Amino acid sequence: MTTNREAKRAQLRQRLIEAAEIELREKGLKGLKARDVTARAGCALGALYNVVDDLDMLILEVNLRTLIQMGEALNAAVSPKGSRPSSGQDASPDAVMQALAATYTDFAIENHNKWLALFEHRLPKGHEVPDSYKQAHSALIEVIVPPLARLRPDLSTDELMLRARTTFAAVHGVVHLSLQAQFVGVPIANLKAEVKALVEAMTRGAALATP
Repeated sequence: MTTNREAKRAQLRQRLIEAAEIELREKGLKGLKARDVTARAGCALGALYNVVDDLDMLILEVNLRTLIQMGEALNAAVSPKGSRPSSGQDASPDAVMQALAATYTDFAIENHNKWLALFEHRLPKGHEVPDSYKQAHSALIEVIVPPLARLRPDLSTDELMLRARTTFAAVHGVVHLSLQAQFVGVPIANLKAEVKALVEAMTRGAALATP
């Protein structure tokens, strides 16, 4: 049975995670400060360390929420009632891949700072990444496997997982460079069109490569 003390601790933890998420969204990873988080959560600075080890572990909690939100968005995009046209289970694998890539790009643009934190944050030495975090990352890859398997039925399960990682990395790389405003990055105004063209090239190539 949950005690009153445990319930309060859980509530404080939730407030801190929500406060850190807002701070991260507004200021980015580099601007995130423990004092700002606790001030927004309405607690003393020391209270943070009563519910999490340190700020890095709190960031990990926020990142986990972001991963789950992204996973839900990707799954919704390819569900029978997905918001994107021709993205349901009966859609062609090409259309499904396009729906996934477009949803991923939209999520990155709309949640710029939170999305960047997923790939820029590093835990200090000695900290172990929780299994739940690894699984949430894996879910982003696994959603690509079904349409890819239809494009490349000749590939084994292990080969499909590897190819799904490569496909994810290709789209992610274009989006990441663009949102970081790198010199070689695609201008934001052209990003969605270029991602669409990239996925089209990959799906056509996959179809041609099938024995």
